[in-house]
Amino acid sequence: MAICVNNRNYKKYYSGFNSTILNMAPKKVAIVGSGNWGSAIARIVGSTAKENPDTFDQTINMWVFEEMVDGKKLSEVINTTHENIKYLPGKKLPENVVAVTDVAETCKDADILIFVIPHQFVTKVSNDLKGKVKKDAVAISLIKGLSTAKCDGIKLVSSEIKEILEIEVAVLMGANLAPEVANDNYCEATIGIRNQKHGEVLKTLFHTDNFRINVVQDIEAVELCGALKNIVACAAGFSDGLGYGDNTKAAIIRLGMMEIIRFVNQYYPGAHLSTFFESCGLADLVTTCYGGRNRRVCEAYVKSNKSLAEVEKELLNGQSAQGPLTAEEVVELLKKSDSGSSYPLFVAVDRICKGELQPKDLIDCLRNHPEHE
Repeated sequence: MAICVNNRNYKKYYSGFNSTILNMAPKKVAIVGSGNWGSAIARIVGSTAKENPDTFDQTINMWVFEEMVDGKKLSEVINTTHENIKYLPGKKLPENVVAVTDVAETCKDADILIFVIPHQFVTKVSNDLKGKVKKDAVAISLIKGLSTAKCDGIKLVSSEIKEILEIEVAVLMGANLAPEVANDNYCEATIGIRNQKHGEVLKTLFHTDNFRINVVQDIEAVELCGALKNIVACAAGFSDGLGYGDNTKAAIIRLGMMEIIRFVNQYYPGAHLSTFFESCGLADLVTTCYGGRNRRVCEAYVKSNKSLAEVEKELLNGQSAQGPLTAEEVVELLKKSDSGSSYPLFVAVDRICKGELQPKDLIDCLRNHPEHE
């Protein structure tokens, strides 16, 4: 059942829990990652920590993968200018956000670990932290992708973190383009939790006037929406690159949403339909298909004679598009269960990204979609 964090029942439910929080030592927060999304989130949690000194420790450690920018160490630039000049230039970070170059040192003694790194690095970073975090710590994943760990089926990023670190893990997903969040534009996000007692403290950490949080317990659906929408955004990018209009993109979004819902129900049955209409679902899908990096990279790919990897390197300044890799992982799973025919959009995106199918052939895949039968 979904939990509405804004109604009287929620406040009544958590009234005792709030009192407990206030009597506890302030919780120490660490951010694992410092790209544009990680830096945008650092602006939020640095501010909310200062606004809630009884709940949160006033120093927020942020793990920075050290690199040289204009002859200077990025970590030193962040700590002296309070700006991530590579990944979020022009936006000041709160002074209580401190760049740390060792991930274990970043997370030492942390009560809340915010994971915001590309999903292909989750296994390595989690193993680097194994045995080095508090046993009662809580992680929250903002990573929109699937685990790349080898397994017989699909593994969620939250499950990968939980298995390696042996701690509770929540997720945060939503229609949250990092530059717009950094500009303090109004937006919403969804937190998915397994343990109800973590809902209030995580809401307090992330909720602001312009970054509105709703909490639900459909954690698998919340996380999968965040991962799978990147595949659909690739299809939207191919469509834009071919010069098709908004009608075609609307069809891609609708059929993509149907495949997302079908996928969740096939592999994690029991999700509430309402979850797909949270910010993590339809809103994030629409936003990404119009403004996200996956759409932008795939549009440029269609218009160029370069490989997808070359286009990504040129456009993303060291970051990565998650859609192509997620499509590959999803299609591998679909092959194992002989389910590919039910997901023609997912399969087409994977084949186009690999050069096995021409972008213009995407439309034929949509014409023959089972939703039209």
